[in-house]
Amino acid sequence: MSGIHLVWFKRDLRTEDHPPLLNATQQGRVLPLYIWETGLMQQPDFDAQHAAFIKESLQDLSQQLLALGAALQVAMGDIIDVLGRIHASMPIAALYSHEETGNLWTFARDRAVARWCRQAGIPWHQWRQDGVVRGLASRDHWSDHWTSFFTPAPLLPPLRFSAVMLPHSCALVSRVRVEGVDKPLRQKGGSLRAKKLLDSFLDHRGLPYRYAMSSPNSAPKHCSRLSVHLAYGSLSMRQLLHHFRLIEQHWKASPPAHPDREAWLKSLRSFESRLHWHCHFMQKLETQPNMETHNLHPALNGLERPFDAVVFDAFCRGETGYPFVDACIRRLLATGWINFRMRAMLVSFACNLLWLPWQPVAHFLARQFTDYEPGIHYPQVQMQAGTTGMNVLRVYNPIKQSQDQDIKGFFIRQWLPELAQIPNDYIHTPWLLASNLQQRYGVLLGETYPLPLVDYAQAARAAKEKIYALRKVDENRVITRHLLDKHGSRLNSKRRPRVKKVTAVESTAQLSLF
Repeated sequence: MSGIHLVWFKRDLRTEDHPPLLNATQQGRVLPLYIWETGLMQQPDFDAQHAAFIKESLQDLSQQLLALGAALQVAMGDIIDVLGRIHASMPIAALYSHEETGNLWTFARDRAVARWCRQAGIPWHQWRQDGVVRGLASRDHWSDHWTSFFTPAPLLPPLRFSAVMLPHSCALVSRVRVEGVDKPLRQKGGSLRAKKLLDSFLDHRGLPYRYAMSSPNSAPKHCSRLSVHLAYGSLSMRQLLHHFRLIEQHWKASPPAHPDREAWLKSLRSFESRLHWHCHFMQKLETQPNMETHNLHPALNGLERPFDAVVFDAFCRGETGYPFVDACIRRLLATGWINFRMRAMLVSFACNLLWLPWQPVAHFLARQFTDYEPGIHYPQVQMQAGTTGMNVLRVYNPIKQSQDQDIKGFFIRQWLPELAQIPNDYIHTPWLLASNLQQRYGVLLGETYPLPLVDYAQAARAAKEKIYALRKVDENRVITRHLLDKHGSRLNSKRRPRVKKVTAVESTAQLSLF
């Protein structure tokens, strides 16, 4: 009897547009498998909400597979141990999966799986599922790779196929308990929910996307909210782009006088550019996996940001004394999502104003983001913390961001009820309230709401001086050019980028991804 064809589901929890599953079903008996990896769940970027989202996605995936005549098999433990026990019970003919641009732990795990497969004589077939190119030697023509990959239509699910079940000796599990507390208002998992979000975004929610994505008041409704489904693969980007292009063609063919035509086309173009940036940043981590732990630009190692546990804990609780920052943190703690501009502001505030090292900040935020995607997360954290050495340094002014994005303080009052009675004139800067006004509006600074941890002007000036002092050294500029050549965008140019040009292009990524 020939061996089984094992499909290893990771961050690709769907049956449509799934080449590993489709190809395995054409070869023989299939074992569809998901493994709860205990080592992964112990990493500092993993949270109970991620496990809860995965569970919901697995429930949906299980229903999809049952419709195809197969039952999803779920195991728990170390993957090498699980694969070994399966192979001993029912020989594995081949392993099928998608490539993954994950954290350093999954990178090491995949290398271990590759070694095990070689030693066992088992071929491991892997497919891309996004615009990331493994083993890419140069960023030249990367956008051509992106376009060619997403040009074909998404693959349909396989027809009904012959599947096998795991023996009980292979750590079959029905329940998984993860330490920690789930977020009560986070997004829920599953392909069905992803498709409903996609439909509503392209039908009506996305019309004001281009200008609504910057404010935390309008972004939750008018951003696509598909990032978490792309992160866990309950929807593929090729599926998304397929539907996107159908809608784009519809609006291009609509009468020029239609009142929504131009607004839709502008928002759709803006959204598609974010899909390019999505893969652009993931490619950075694929090319340089140690971005999770090390400064991209080695010269920035001299910044010496000490870890202050008291300040860090205040930031993590949303008690910095800056209402807009604290409201963003409080929303994250409850919902697991905040729009991209606010994410950038939070990292900049923590690393450049509070002068905290970016690594613990990155791990804390990774645990808060339901849509945590390592390939976007770590390059962006370093970008906002100023440690790439090749991007425009943006030290966000939390007062100006508050006044620009939450003019009347609706967002602040929603998430900081202790400031609910403060009038608009002081909602962004409550520390300016005189003591008699504090009593009138029911807030006692330093007790019911904290005073600011730092003075923005002083902290921003100090951060810029320290960072630019290191970046201006001639030998460090040479390193910057090498980094730009390795990681820089090639947009609008088929030649290798010049420093100034790519810096300007990359700075546009400060907007929003979803």
